[in-house]
Amino acid sequence: MKNLILFGPPGSGKGTQSAKVAEKYNLAHISTGDIFRREISNETPLGKKVKDIINKGELVPDELLIDLLRNAIKQNRDVQGYIFDGFPRTIQQASDLDKLMKEFNMAVSKVLVLDVNEEEVVKRLLKRAELEGRSDDNEDVIRNRMGVYRTQTEPLIEYYSEKGLVSTIKGVGTIDDIFEFLCKEID
Repeated sequence: MKNLILFGPPGSGKGTQSAKVAEKYNLAHISTGDIFRREISNETPLGKKVKDIINKGELVPDELLIDLLRNAIKQNRDVQGYIFDGFPRTIQQASDLDKLMKEFNMAVSKVLVLDVNEEEVVKRLLKRAELEGRSDDNEDVIRNRMGVYRTQTEPLIEYYSEKGLVSTIKGVGTIDDIFEFLCKEID
């Protein structure tokens, strides 16, 4: 089984690339944001808990996140593996994910990092904001999100590097070029 994690700054194309990788390799694309939306719209007991937490403006606790991921894995057993997009975000979550994978006799196979510099990220997100009419994505907000990404994700890259799992991929170019770079690393 291939069990992948895709890291990259906001606007690096994680969602787009995760979907393409999932399709090519018959992996379940596990995005915490998608899971939240699905559980909430299906009004599952977990979805109701998550909705209450989000409505209060609080962060979903790690324990609940792991329960959601466990459900997503159980619901997608007929695949060749999983690609995690947007998770883990902290060392604790990475440790919890390792334990969860062990429950299913699996482990993380590879961690792919899309390398996109801050100026490119700002340019992409400002363009996206303009195209989608998103007023929340201004340059100050984007640079703040980049700072959060650096402080939260760099320790995770180190965590997985120590296990020999990290491959860094140039995240600038066409969608197809980047996908080709990812596939070379996966294969």
